[in-house]
Amino acid sequence: MYGYVKVGAAVPKLKLADCVYNKEQILEIIKEAAAKGVRVLSFPELCLTGYTCADLFLQRPLLEAAEKAVAEIAEAVKEIDMFILLGTPVALDSQAFNCAAALYKGEILGLVPKTHLPNYSEFAEERWFSSADDLLVERITYAGQDVPIGADLLFAAAGIPDLKIGVEICEDLWVPIPPSSYQALYGATLLLNLSASNDLSGKADYRKHLVTAHSSRCMAAYVYVSAGIGESTQDAVFGGHSMICENGELFSETERFSRENQLIYADIDLEILTGERRKHTTFLSHLQKAEMHRFYRLVTFDMTADDTLKNWSRPLTATPFHPNAENEDAYCKDIFSIQTVGLARRMEHTHSDSLVIGISGGLDSTLALLVCVKACDYLGIDRSKVLGVTMPGFGTTDRTYQNALTLMKSLGITMKEIPIRDAVTQHFKDIDHDINLHNVTYENAQARERTQILMDLANKYNGLVVGTGDLSELALGWATYNGDHMSMYGVNGGIPKTLIRVLVKWVATNGEVDADASAALLDVLDTPVSPELLPPDKDGKINQKTEDLVGPYELHDFFLYYILHYGYHPAKILFLAEKAFNGEYDRETLLKWLKNFYRRFFIQQFKRSCLPDGPKVGDISLSPRGDWRMPTDAVSRIWMDEVEKL
Repeated sequence: MYGYVKVGAAVPKLKLADCVYNKEQILEIIKEAAAKGVRVLSFPELCLTGYTCADLFLQRPLLEAAEKAVAEIAEAVKEIDMFILLGTPVALDSQAFNCAAALYKGEILGLVPKTHLPNYSEFAEERWFSSADDLLVERITYAGQDVPIGADLLFAAAGIPDLKIGVEICEDLWVPIPPSSYQALYGATLLLNLSASNDLSGKADYRKHLVTAHSSRCMAAYVYVSAGIGESTQDAVFGGHSMICENGELFSETERFSRENQLIYADIDLEILTGERRKHTTFLSHLQKAEMHRFYRLVTFDMTADDTLKNWSRPLTATPFHPNAENEDAYCKDIFSIQTVGLARRMEHTHSDSLVIGISGGLDSTLALLVCVKACDYLGIDRSKVLGVTMPGFGTTDRTYQNALTLMKSLGITMKEIPIRDAVTQHFKDIDHDINLHNVTYENAQARERTQILMDLANKYNGLVVGTGDLSELALGWATYNGDHMSMYGVNGGIPKTLIRVLVKWVATNGEVDADASAALLDVLDTPVSPELLPPDKDGKINQKTEDLVGPYELHDFFLYYILHYGYHPAKILFLAEKAFNGEYDRETLLKWLKNFYRRFFIQQFKRSCLPDGPKVGDISLSPRGDWRMPTDAVSRIWMDEVEKL
């Protein structure tokens, strides 16, 4: 359902060469995994015998015991709807192969031998095993079944169109071009690695980087499962380090050196993987090279999607644009650097003598102002080259006005105040508009008057008008066309509202500004978001709160992330929102604002089609020259109809 498949990695307790005991532990974990709703479960390399059996792999009794155990496991799981991958040695044509046996409902779907055999340092696999390249046949009789064998097997679920499984074994991942790279190019979305990677000082971190990076490079989910402490400690120790990753993100990881059976699982999102591959058109470009051509045999099994989403488990945050706490400092520095360099380079290129910016005392103009002074510092010019203009209007409150003045004074820029009430009143007379009619004309006339002032000042002082509007406002079209919508360079256009809060708070608390500026920044964060275009209430407080009108920005940024980044159906976005905002918003409220987002997103595209230049800072941009190219007259019916049905 919604493209999710629950996958698991299992590290069983084992006894070397005791296939009966090992089989029992494996079946115990399979039973536990089934109760958790796991649909694909992978075990370590040679888990039926143990990886460290050494010359015992030359003993026929051990090879036959492993085959018998595979047959018994296959029989025991006939009623379990789960794809299971086991590590076992396989004797064939006077050779032996280190294999992964794929099982589904009693059928052995295939045997995948290891291709790259390590024969260095503590490893000596060529002493016992042959490579998959040495196979002489494509099918064998194994555990009483006629079974395909080869490293050219891919496994596909008939009822889950995007679930195609590729298999490799341990060392296969550590070579320059792993077999799974080719498997991914030929459609495998889930890559399973059965491993027996011993633990050395620092190796776990390297292994983690290797697995996460490879899952990203292949745009795939990658399940890496390694042998545990039941292996021989004669010359090495095995910690059972296992991981589940998706496209570069680590979802789950085992505790190393556990003395008990371990099971980890996570729901991978096949829609993300196939969507990312479609978007990144270079992904399949390698297939045009002759040396990349491969031929795979597709083994299909009858698994269908799970509509229950039992024990749904994957990382999910209500603030997808926020950095992780441990990375916040570096992340914020990166964003400021991108904004700063972009603006500084534009100032240099246009030979501008100044930066002109409207300062309202709100979040967006505050962040843009901070970028302006950073750009001056970067260029080695005085901050007085920033002309900050406060333009009190009918809705300006004392709180925002004082914060604007405090910030400008503290940051050492040039300050100018130009009230707009008289000019706008005259304009209302000119166009015959009743000043008491507080409609869109009343509001937009103020925004356009402010933009005209900034543009004219820029002309007067050979300046560059710096735009303040953010990504969330662009998505909703919450900007006055040719008013605050327009500038000469928009530094915030790639940053959503929820992230702007993080950036402003970071500046306020990291010691980069003085105490007065820090206090003003924190008060800006505490001020309701408002364009302040309607008169204040009787107490002089903000009377026009944006989030009361268009909806909470935390919801709209959540919707924006999943709509733009992954192109999900409204139903899936609602499902995720209910998970992420459980206890904060009920379903009715989520649907109300989701519907509003889609409605506004489509009808407001015309504003995005003529955006000023500005830097992209994250994964998502709405620039018509960047990530988002959409006709202004596109119809939202498909999306709105689905929302209505929800």
